[in-house]
Amino acid sequence: MARIDGFSVDKTTLQFVGTGLSRPECIIAEPDGTLWISDNRGALTHVEAGTGKQRLIGPAEGIPNGVAMEPDGTFLVADIGAGCLYRIDRDGNKTMLYDKIDGKRIGAVNFVYIDGKDRLWIAVSTITEPRLLAVDTAIPDGYILLIDENGPRRVAEGLYFTNEIRIDGEGKYLYVAETTAGGVTRFTIEDDGSLSDKQPFGPRPLFKGAKVDGIAFDADGNLWVTEITRNQIVVLKPDGTALTVFEDPEGKVIDFPTSVTFGGPDLRTVYVGSLRMDKLAVFTSPVPGVPMRHWTV
Repeated sequence: MARIDGFSVDKTTLQFVGTGLSRPECIIAEPDGTLWISDNRGALTHVEAGTGKQRLIGPAEGIPNGVAMEPDGTFLVADIGAGCLYRIDRDGNKTMLYDKIDGKRIGAVNFVYIDGKDRLWIAVSTITEPRLLAVDTAIPDGYILLIDENGPRRVAEGLYFTNEIRIDGEGKYLYVAETTAGGVTRFTIEDDGSLSDKQPFGPRPLFKGAKVDGIAFDADGNLWVTEITRNQIVVLKPDGTALTVFEDPEGKVIDFPTSVTFGGPDLRTVYVGSLRMDKLAVFTSPVPGVPMRHWTV
């Protein structure tokens, strides 16, 4: 029996971290318990391990969305409002990296992921303006950028509001949440970084009208998925079987969940990001998460 079988999140035991956060979409957890949370009052809110003391860093401009930590401890931020990717250090110093590709605006830059080879995978949700039109109506104009030693290039197109990206432990497959398709898509990663063999992973959609957002792997190869219309957390087992481990249609305790991040000393602490809450929901998983790149360098 898999460790995830029979598990569900007990609403009565949920805990919460952070206060006064604004649009805490994405979370970076460090091994010592430090948290860095995207926050559109600036760029990131730093939550100090142990004390919970908060510090806002970065200028109040744009809409910081997905975040990745680089090996040197600086951050890459996908700004979905300004349509750019920038770097910011822990003192709030900001450097623009990409706002155009081939002389054209990138589009709604949603998420950035650093893989085991230190390549950057960038999810661009849509080139439609305003971008919310592509949330209300399924428009297949999202794409994925790969940035490596050869520079930036598109490696996948025709996606339905491209959202979070993850790569499996062997580096063989790339998984991407397609929000308005209501499910997850998997690609084979070729040696040169190109993507092939596009196919759905798990139910597509999870249910009629579903909209998925964040994804993250655990150590057993399960892919955790957040769904925003029913405020669900769904686990896709390695064979694609879907298990709903949390649901809150009225949004009483978790509203608009956008991401799950594994942290804590044993990687079993799960932090849930949101567009509508001013704090993070927290619970314990029966399975530890897969450590992100900044845990392994």
